[in-house]
Formats: sequence, C-alpha cells, structure tokens
Amino acid sequence: MCGIAGIINFKNSPVDPSLIRSMTTAMAHRGPDADKFFVENEVALGHRRLSIIDLSTAADQPFADNSGRYVMVFNGEMYNYQEVKAKLPDYAFRTTSDTEVLIAAYVKWGADCIRHFRGMFAFAIWDQREKELFVARDRLGVKPFYYYLDEDKLLFASETRAILASGLVKRKINPAALLDYFSYQSVSYPYSVIEGIQQLEAGSWMRIKNGKTEKKIYWKVTGNPVDFDFADKDKVRRRIRELLLQSVTRRLVSDVPVGAFLSGGIDSSAIVGLMAEAGDSRPNTFNISFDEKEFDESTYAEMIAQKYNTHHTRILLKPTSFLDELQNAFNAMDTPSGDGINTYVVSKAIRQKGVTVALSGVGGDELFAGYPYFNQYLQLRSKDWLWKMPYAIRRLAAISQQGSKKERLLQILRADSCTIDKVYPAFRQLLTPALLSDLTSLNELTAGGTALQRYLASESVDLQRLPLLSQVSAAEYMGYTQHTLLKDTDQMSMAVSLEVREPFFDQDLVEFVLAIPDGLKKPVYPKSLLVESLNHLLPDEIVFRKKQGFLFPWNIWLKNELRSFCELHLKNMAQRPFIDGQRLMKYWGRFLAGDKNIRWGEIWLFVVLEHWLEKNQLS
Repeated sequence: MCGIAGIINFKNSPVDPSLIRSMTTAMAHRGPDADKFFVENEVALGHRRLSIIDLSTAADQPFADNSGRYVMVFNGEMYNYQEVKAKLPDYAFRTTSDTEVLIAAYVKWGADCIRHFRGMFAFAIWDQREKELFVARDRLGVKPFYYYLDEDKLLFASETRAILASGLVKRKINPAALLDYFSYQSVSYPYSVIEGIQQLEAGSWMRIKNGKTEKKIYWKVTGNPVDFDFADKDKVRRRIRELLLQSVTRRLVSDVPVGAFLSGGIDSSAIVGLMAEAGDSRPNTFNISFDEKEFDESTYAEMIAQKYNTHHTRILLKPTSFLDELQNAFNAMDTPSGDGINTYVVSKAIRQKGVTVALSGVGGDELFAGYPYFNQYLQLRSKDWLWKMPYAIRRLAAISQQGSKKERLLQILRADSCTIDKVYPAFRQLLTPALLSDLTSLNELTAGGTALQRYLASESVDLQRLPLLSQVSAAEYMGYTQHTLLKDTDQMSMAVSLEVREPFFDQDLVEFVLAIPDGLKKPVYPKSLLVESLNHLLPDEIVFRKKQGFLFPWNIWLKNELRSFCELHLKNMAQRPFIDGQRLMKYWGRFLAGDKNIRWGEIWLFVVLEHWLEKNQLS
C-alpha cells in the first residue's frame, strides 16, 4: 500500500523536482518505508512505499520495466500476481513483487492487462517513447485516484492534499461537491471538494497524451451476467462459500504478518473463520473493547478467537478515547466525511500493536442485505400501485411521520415511481432538500440535483435488470459504499500506515451475489444466506445476538464536551457565502434545546466541513 503522485507539463517545460517532493511529503503517512522519484524533463513521478510484498529495495518505485521504456507508480495490491506472472514466461523478472508483474502485464497486453488483475489498485504508467500516460483504478474503487487537468498540465495523486501541496492548484471550493457532501456525508465521482480536482471513476482507465484524454469504463457493478443454476439452493450456498474462501485466501498474500479486525459480529467472525480455513493456522485478531457494557462486544470476539485458536489481542479503550483522538482524526481526513472517526481510532490502536496489514469485515451488510432499508425497498415495491395515484393521495401515507423521516417519505412519494434510482437517495440522505434550502443556497447554485442522483438515473435501466435486493446493493455500491465507507477506510487507515483489505469487496464474489434471486437472499434472520453458506462456521451466539456496533453518545458529546468546539466552527461556517448563517445558528440552538427532530449528524456535517476548509485554506 502506498501513495502515488505525478506531474506532466504538456508544453515540454521541465518539472521543478521540488514540486513532486512536496506532493509525496504531504502523504508521507501512506508510505513510511521509501520515498523515491522519477524526474525527466516534462514528467515527474513520486512514490511513498509501505512495504508489503517483496520487502527489498529492488521493488521500490517508481519502477521501470526491463526495456526502460515504461515507468510506473502503483498504489495497492494485486492479490493474484503469481497467477498473472505465470502467464508472462517471456519476461525476465528481477523481483518477486506484484509491482513488476503489473508493469510486465501492461507491456504485453496494454490496457487489457486489467482484465487479468484481481486486487485493489490505482496506478499510472508513463510511456517514455510515446510520451503518453496510462492510469487505471480498481473495479470497486477501493484505492483512490485524484487528478487536476488543464491545458498546461496534469497533476495526480492518491490524496487531494498532495495535489494542493504542489502549489499549482487554486484553493477554491466546488459548490457542486458540497451539495453531495451535505446530502450524503461524502463527495461522489467525478467531483472533489476542491474546484478542478476530480476523482477517476472506479472501474475505469484514462489515457493522456499531448493534453488530450481518452477514458473508458471497463467494469460496472450492474453489467456482469452470471451463468449459474440458481434453482439449486445448496449449490448456491456452496458457491458463495467457495468465493468467500477464495477472496480471503487472496488477501492473505503478504510478506509481512496479516491480522484481522474482530468485533464479534457476523461479518468479521466469518472472515476470521475463513482465514483459519485458508491455512492461517493461528490468525492474529484484534478487538476493541470497553469497560462500559453498552459498547463492549469483546465476549463475542473472544468466543471466535477461542474457536479458531487465534493470537488474540484485546485493546481496551474508553469511549472518550474517540474524543481524545478527534483532532488527529480530523487531521487525517484528506477529504471531509461525516463518518470515519471510528475507523481512525481503531486503525491507530491496531497499528500501534505492530500490525501492517489487517482484514476487515466491512461490506457484508451491503452485499447480503443486512440493513433495514433492504426490506423497506421490498415493501415499497410491493405497493408500486400507489405511484399511479395523484400525489395528493400518495402524501397521506406520510401523515403519521414527523421531522426528517416525514420529509424523506414525502420525497419518495413525490417521485414519479418507486424505482431504486428514485428511492435510494432518500434512504441515504442526511440533509433533505428542504433542509438544505433552508440552511444553504446550494440548491440554487447546483441545478439538477446531486451527482449521485444523476449517476443513478443514468444507470437506472441496468439497475432494474437486477433482482430487487441486488438493486439496493448496487445502488449502495454506487453511493455510500464507494464514496463513504471505502474512502474512509482508506484515508483513516492509511493515515496511520495500516493497509486494510476487504474480502467482501471481491469482484468475483460481488458479481455472483448480485445475481442471486431475492427468494434466496431475503434474510429470514440477519444475513441468513451468508450464515447458511458458511455451514456452521459461526456459533449461534454470534448469529442471533443483538447487533451493536460503535453507537457512541455523540448526541450528548456535541451538547457537552464538544459544545465549544462545535460552536466555534458553526459560527465560522455561518459566515460562508453559501450558508444562511442566521438559520444555521438557530438550528444549532434548537438542537441544544433538545429538539428531537434534529439529529446530531446533521450538525456534525457543518462542523467537520468548516474544520476541513480552514485546515486546507479553501475559500
């Protein structure tokens, strides 16, 4: 796992080497093991390395192929690099790294090399003869890739802060990105919060030559037909287990020890059980525990640790540890997020135990219908006749609701149908359009809705070809999963130089599970299809216990320990030209007075954004 950066001047003026050094220094946390550069005339590439596979300096980057024609920087892991290497018998390998396999594959197959890869990656390859740059990002968007492009230059990096560190990009806010942020607590492709800096779309590649770009989407979550007999339930379950075991086995490839997050829930426990089955005789497992029983899940984690004879480490924290680490977590944010502080604190605690690579169970809920709105969507679709009636009648269905819940339901009922592209944005919204209009002027500045809404609308035909539950999973991938969950996992873990691998986000597994009919996938009990596919891997005490998770009293903290911190940032936010400051402060006052219709997360979005804007000096 690493950090990559690059600069290309299109008018052949030489790159100042100090700029690429500033870019990699800004993300030194992503790679403490090596810091190296390639600078030649109009091109500069930089790399920060966290050594995982082939720990020798021979595998350091930027890395050139045998001919010297191609130079590459690569962030991520190619889990099946040994299989790909076997397909390249004519290449004389100098290292045992996945880095060299990747560049050798590009030499042989060009852009088609990606179809051979299974992993998480973002990479850039410079062709010195053709003066052409090829960049690509993994299918599920696990690894980030940001870039800035104008008529004079291209800059790219794993983090936006690295691009800003070059001094070549103005520090201006992108209003369209803020609309997404306030709606969904993160920013969707193609935007970033910084005007001019874009995200490369997951599952796509881009070729740049003489300032001209060519883009191609090579994989979409909705476009993967699976040839399988889904009528045979036992066969389906066996296949899920095979794919999960394959995914976990792939993610154990490492030249340093691999650990695992173990909360004691279904998903993390499944990963640990499969690690043991895959040949990791005594997995290293880590559980964050608390003396306070309402937060603590260590009993369940220890149950799994004993069952699989793991090297188990219980890390005792106080809930207030999350408050103590708040400033560090804020500083770790490369892009603002209403979520992610939990990930930072947990990652830091595990990294301090000497672990460099850890497997995580994130993604199980999204893939196996673990959230309440999966069932809510089925209920809505069973009443699709309601959308054939006038809105005046439809709106009566929301009469018993109050506050933001009522506004979300009205938003769904106002739509011309209850298809997933109309429904999902309301499921995941933090600030409703009505509240956004009340507190900001962003709706006026960005006509046409959020980037997520437009993207879902463009994919609506393909989405509706999937089974209903899989439609929710696919929309979740396009929205929260890719832009909040995976982004936060990357930025918060890499802030402490920890590589996190997510077996539930495996291409082969995702494609298969999304093709499964609703009749098999609809949970009889929490994630029943996943549990039954694992064939007694999990004890009943784990499967049927009450789901907890990190539900800390942020609502109380914002009114007490964090009150002055929030007040300061809200007052500064109130001065921003896109904010109705008087209404924002009135909303804050209602929250402090105990208005139950105001959620702490709505307030927190403004606090986080203001802190981030001040830290990065954006105007």
